[in-house]
Amino acid sequence: MTMKVLYFAHLREQFGIAEESLEISPTTVAALLEHLRRRGGIWAQALDAGQSYRVAVNHELAELTATIGANDEIAIFPPVTGG
Repeated sequence: MTMKVLYFAHLREQFGIAEESLEISPTTVAALLEHLRRRGGIWAQALDAGQSYRVAVNHELAELTATIGANDEIAIFPPVTGG
């Protein structure tokens, strides 16, 4: 299944990309974040559980237990973003 992941503000700058498409099985927000952290380096640091960021699935804020399905759009962003 394909899901689109968007990165905003300082996360976009740190990762060097604004968005990507990932091919992974249906999962949860927590499992997706763990998948991204396993890339190591800045990914592991920026998405560490102690860091401040929010996740939205299809434009709605999501908890770590939220399910992600086929063709969903996931956004990862700081708690406060500006125009």
